[in-house]
Amino acid sequence: MESQFGIAHVWTQGDFVTRAVAIILLAMSVASWLVILIKALDIVKFKKYATSSRDFWHSPDLASGLEMLGHDKANPFRFMVIEGREATAHHRKTSAHLHDTLDISDWVTRCLRNGINEFTARLQSGLAILASVGSTAPFIGLFGTVWGIYHALVAIGMSGQSSIDKVAGPIGEALIMTALGLAVAIPAVLGYNALVRGNKSILNALNSFAHDVHAYFVTGARVSVDGQVSGNVLPLKKGA
Repeated sequence: MESQFGIAHVWTQGDFVTRAVAIILLAMSVASWLVILIKALDIVKFKKYATSSRDFWHSPDLASGLEMLGHDKANPFRFMVIEGREATAHHRKTSAHLHDTLDISDWVTRCLRNGINEFTARLQSGLAILASVGSTAPFIGLFGTVWGIYHALVAIGMSGQSSIDKVAGPIGEALIMTALGLAVAIPAVLGYNALVRGNKSILNALNSFAHDVHAYFVTGARVSVDGQVSGNVLPLKKGA
């Protein structure tokens, strides 16, 4: 009887190693697609926040600006404003501490930078899974292929039938494992590159926004594109 090609036939005819390789590749594929979908939804959400952050500077005061940014605690742009406000208030109201050796500009910069670093770590979480899957899945599939070919050749040798129709079936089935490895790795690599580009655009927008927030809390006005202080935002009231 001629061999039937297909993943199902490989599963039924393969040993525990072949099945283990198939399960590992399936788990890696599910994990990578979950990361891609979850992180892609996050990027879409954060890009909406980046767009709405532009309207913040058209608000009449800080309270209205925060209201315009919404109430989602996951909004990094809202978090930058709150962090800058709290850093400014903390620097002005506390008594002598070690941080008093820093002026208000350095203190606000430090607090905003810490917030950006925390958001960057959260934004990049999960990308290591995609990188690992993209780099290892082809080799796991290749291992399954080598193992399958070895056992196929042993079985053919024991049967004493070495005609091309007897060889092509088992060898072709073993090569399916390589194809599975590539099918798992390629989406992971493409997803990783797309997510990195999306994260970069969000971080660029957040850094620009944080720069303006820093200028607002230190000088009372936003820094315009040409580097001059803009008066479009009401100055921060003392003690705010």
